[in-house]
Amino acid sequence: MATAPGHLLGQIIGNVMEEALRPVLQDMASRHDLYLDSKGPRPGVRPGAKVSWEDDLGNTHDLDFVLERGGDASKAGNPAAFVEAAWRRYTKHSKAKAQEIQGAVLPVLAKWNNVKPTPAAVVAGLWSAPSLQQLRSSGFVVLHLEFATTVEVFRSAGIDIQGLGEDTPDSFWRTQCDAYANLSATQKSHLANALGAAHAGELQTFVSELERRVVRTIDHVVVTPLHGSGSRFMLVADAIAAVKGYSCGVEAAPFVRFEIRITYTNADVIQATFGSPADAVDFLDTFV
Repeated sequence: MATAPGHLLGQIIGNVMEEALRPVLQDMASRHDLYLDSKGPRPGVRPGAKVSWEDDLGNTHDLDFVLERGGDASKAGNPAAFVEAAWRRYTKHSKAKAQEIQGAVLPVLAKWNNVKPTPAAVVAGLWSAPSLQQLRSSGFVVLHLEFATTVEVFRSAGIDIQGLGEDTPDSFWRTQCDAYANLSATQKSHLANALGAAHAGELQTFVSELERRVVRTIDHVVVTPLHGSGSRFMLVADAIAAVKGYSCGVEAAPFVRFEIRITYTNADVIQATFGSPADAVDFLDTFV
């Protein structure tokens, strides 16, 4: 089935947004020893070009950008941030898009909760205040690019993304898609650069907030080895009696698990439990 011209133009705008956002995120990654993953080949990590991450149920979610700690071109790292880019022309569609972004990011975020990655979204077009708040209330760092500025950047390249309102005919949108298709590779690159330059101030504010959430250093690590088996009590009084009668001296008891608590300078805390020393070391190695 052919893609409707209005929808195709939305995809084009989204792609241009990603190209405008990529150097901004790459600069942040380079300054803070992070790896930026985006659409494209990554041999050894994935078979195709899509940036795909699984949730706890094994479902795959395609994402736009992922900032990783300890990753490189051939090795996946721990996610530090998931960043989505999206365009919506009309406010009435923005809530559904916000839910779509949440549906893609939040399940993966939950799987990686032990390393507390940050969700973020850069959106353009017309978005309702409740739609933006919906994302922020889920923990997203959100940037809403100023609509008139975005429209003017595309207009300067001969593409009208504002249209004639909700009754804009498909023929109008098709003309705009053709105008973009007729641009040379150099002109398309200039368009993305112009979009980034026009929104430079907004993007810097966004990056500053993202850095505040993502860039952190470890303050200290607490490793607690637990020995002995637990006792189950049906009555609180019995549990109190057991605690009072417990000997806290050094006694031989079977190893149960390691409990690890990592505290960061920004007050973030990561907690994990491991049943073997090897697994605990593998986990701690990801933070070295």
